Amino acid sequence: MAMWANADWRGTLLPAHGDVNLADYAGVFNAVEGNTTFYSGAPKAETVAAWSEQAPASFRFCFKLPGELTHRKRLRDIDEDFTQFIQRLAPLHDRLGPLMVQLPRDFGHAELPALERLFTHWPSGIPCGVEVRDPQFFHKGAAEQAFNRLLISQESNRVMLDVRALFSTPAGLDKKLAVAQDEKPKVPLHVLSTAVNPVIRFIGHFDDAINQARFAPWIERLILWIKQGKRPFLFVHTPDNRQAPELAQSFYRQLAERIELPSLAAFPGERQESLF
Repeated sequence: MAMWANADWRGTLLPAHGDVNLADYAGVFNAVEGNTTFYSGAPKAETVAAWSEQAPASFRFCFKLPGELTHRKRLRDIDEDFTQFIQRLAPLHDRLGPLMVQLPRDFGHAELPALERLFTHWPSGIPCGVEVRDPQFFHKGAAEQAFNRLLISQESNRVMLDVRALFSTPAGLDKKLAVAQDEKPKVPLHVLSTAVNPVIRFIGHFDDAINQARFAPWIERLILWIKQGKRPFLFVHTPDNRQAPELAQSFYRQLAERIELPSLAAFPGERQESLF
């Protein structure tokens, strides 16, 4: 998911009673999409230290580069800032999944040299995922070909944003759906693994039948990648994220029916409630 704590998850993914911490989430899911760094920049050193203590060795943090670097500076003159960001995350370096470079909606082909320069400073051993939103990169023309070649040459992953479920119906009077559709770009889904950690950001709908139908084709693709030795990352959203844990749980169990995967633990909130 895009977060590890949400008040609406109390009693299910999170305990209904008592304190909530990262360990509750990490006891079920093995990765989190770190949106907080996009909005707030590098976390405090003491915060990173606390996360390091709470997350098991198998857990992966997939932080986004700060929006200050990607959107305000547009990857220009960010060498020092980027280095400081990576250094701040040092206690978690053994548990970093793909760090995600989410680019502005108008970051197009002409600005690819800035992304290429960023790669020259990218630390070895830390995976990278890049999410583009400019229409140029979805027309299968020169711009998209250049982008994909750059990713392949740098062993970087293309982040696949799947918004088909979200935009499958008009928002109508549903304000939450309208907000979600306004926030997310309506871009085509191009399924392409350019490195060993394919990243899928699945943005769901309130209607579970729609979500299940849109996810079904992913099952075969995920199985293929896993059998190829790749380690894909799937992050599940819903318009207000209330149902995201259950949806992610459902998707995982469908995969586990087809390919051997570790068992998914029961939600801490559900275990807690069974004691009362």
